[in-house]
Amino acid sequence: MASATCALCGVQAESEEAPLTWVTSFEDGRKLLYCDRCARENVRNIEGKLDTVYW
Repeated sequence: MASATCALCGVQAESEEAPLTWVTSFEDGRKLLYCDRCARENVRNIEGKLDTVYW
């Protein structure tokens, strides 16, 4: 059973389900998860729908 992992910093959740405070994004057909810390730091980029390449 793999746990949810942040696509930016690599922190892992305690369960395989992402916590409610995490953000889910779909880029190039892939589902990416971002922890609450990374989501807060990049909220403008997420809301602007920029790919992580440009963060």
